[in-house]
Amino acid sequence: MIGLIAIARTIARGCGSLVRDPQARGLMFVVLGLVWGGAFFYRQVEDLSWIDSFYFTIVTLTTVGYGDFTPETTAGKLFTMAYLLIGIGIVVALAGEVASHLIRANTERRAERTGEA
Repeated sequence: MIGLIAIARTIARGCGSLVRDPQARGLMFVVLGLVWGGAFFYRQVEDLSWIDSFYFTIVTLTTVGYGDFTPETTAGKLFTMAYLLIGIGIVVALAGEVASHLIRANTERRAERTGEA
C-alpha cells in the first residue's frame, strides 16, 4: 500500500512538472488540436459519428489500427497517410516528454528518500 502511494505521488509530481513546462504544454495543445482536427475531418469526409471519429483518430495516431474502421474515400485515404506521417511523430514527442518528466520526478523522490537532496 505504501508503495502505491509513493508511485501515485511520483506520477502527480511528474504531471505537475509536465504542466508547468511550456514546451510540454505546447505539445499537449498540439496533440489535442491534432486529435480534434482529425476527428472533425473524419466526421465530415468519412461520415463517421463523433465518437467513431475520435475513436478512429486515437487508434490511428497510436498505431494500434484495429481495422474495424478504414477510410473509404480517396480524400480520407490521402489525409490518413499524411496524418500518420505527421501525427505519429508529434504523439511520440509528447510521450517522450511525459516519460522524461516522470523519470525526473522518480529520481527526485529517490534522492529525497535517501537524503541526497
